[in-house]
Amino acid sequence: MANNKYCVIMAGGVGSRFWPMSRQSHPKQFLDIMGTGRSFLRHTYDRFANIVPKENFIVVTNRRYKELVIEHIPELTEEQILCEPIGRNTAPCIAYAAYHLLRRDPDAKMIVTPSDHLILNEKEFSSIVNNCLAFIDNKSALMTIGIEPTRPETGYGYIQRTGSTEISKVKCFTEKPNLEMATAFLESGEFLWNSGIFIWRVKDIIAAFEEHLPDHAALFGNIIDTLGTANETAAIEKVFAECKPISVDFGIMERAENVYVHAGDFGWSDLGTWRSVYMQSRKDKYANVTSSDDIYPYDTRNSLIHIPEGKTAVVSGLKDYIVVDTPDVLMICPKSEERNIKGFIEDVKYATGDKFI
Repeated sequence: MANNKYCVIMAGGVGSRFWPMSRQSHPKQFLDIMGTGRSFLRHTYDRFANIVPKENFIVVTNRRYKELVIEHIPELTEEQILCEPIGRNTAPCIAYAAYHLLRRDPDAKMIVTPSDHLILNEKEFSSIVNNCLAFIDNKSALMTIGIEPTRPETGYGYIQRTGSTEISKVKCFTEKPNLEMATAFLESGEFLWNSGIFIWRVKDIIAAFEEHLPDHAALFGNIIDTLGTANETAAIEKVFAECKPISVDFGIMERAENVYVHAGDFGWSDLGTWRSVYMQSRKDKYANVTSSDDIYPYDTRNSLIHIPEGKTAVVSGLKDYIVVDTPDVLMICPKSEERNIKGFIEDVKYATGDKFI
């Protein structure tokens, strides 16, 4: 029955790796970095709207982004937006939504998704999600979706499966391996990329919290009667102040025995970096990705150049570079140094405060 299907969108991150476009006041989930006319968050909502009724969406975000969520998904009511006072990684985020749903609908099935992924074949993706929802109907299973790898990617987590069937039990998780290990994973055929998308019954994830993260279960279980009431904000403030930051992957998925993965191939990317945007974007004959027809590249190859609308840019002599211009910040760096963006942010913050962050 469709009415017990719920989609929880995690939308609280600051997206620092997309600086200088992504800022603390307006992070990447609210941006249209790919030039599609819709933000990442809006794409995520639309992707699940054919599976879940609009009243069964929940967005968990930082309280400072509540109005932005309403702006991008006006179909939601304020009660469908759960506001974290501070970020505590994915386990507390998911626990907040799970206990909220437990009080509302103990028979709920939860789809949990990040807010900023790219999925090209949405029809195939919807079919896989529906397969997962059917699989958990009468089975205590914590499900994730794994992506058939196409290259030895070192920026993703990996899932080792026990078999080669469409749905199989998970043997283990590995976080961001080095190139040698990622190459071995690809060659073995046993490993999938970890999408960070989960499907489970609410009672099963609650049981997993009680077994593997009992402190989190106790904190949220103690305030369940306040959820959906005028006392919720104060109670959540106290819980998040005491809650240990931990990912659901490390806290539960790597420890539980009833974890299953559904393999899929539907044009997925987590779009976590400018390099991933470059890889997923259409390129000109010189392998450049440009955000505008008002960019004039000369003797420039394999570069990403992103400028504000209404601006003209002339770029000459760059190879394998990232150029991102905003009204108040310009960043130019080799693609090979993209991992240093967080360091750039820290240096700018040290010199100027939060003005450009």
